[in-house]
Amino acid sequence: MCDQVLGIELAEEAEKPKASMSQAQKWAIHLAAARQFFEREGHLKVPRKHIETINVPAAGDGQEEERPLKLGAWVANQRTRAATLTPERAEQLSAVGMRWMRWT
Repeated sequence: MCDQVLGIELAEEAEKPKASMSQAQKWAIHLAAARQFFEREGHLKVPRKHIETINVPAAGDGQEEERPLKLGAWVANQRTRAATLTPERAEQLSAVGMRWMRWT
């Protein structure tokens, strides 16, 4: 009906929005970027404005795509939210050299 009455055509595959990621998927991608940074630099002292590019699986086609991530901001946010992180996530970050804030 939309096509016949209004002249609206279906969106092409390239025009369709990408599927949204769950919070767990976003965490995993950022953690992978932190690991990549740590392996390359030997530390996790990421400058706040640093952008890390990581290859992630593209939706559905099995290919990989490069994705730039604001790793510096993410690491800073995790550091300030340390009290609310699950023990598993805190342990994962500690394994890649996270420096936790100490309030004394």
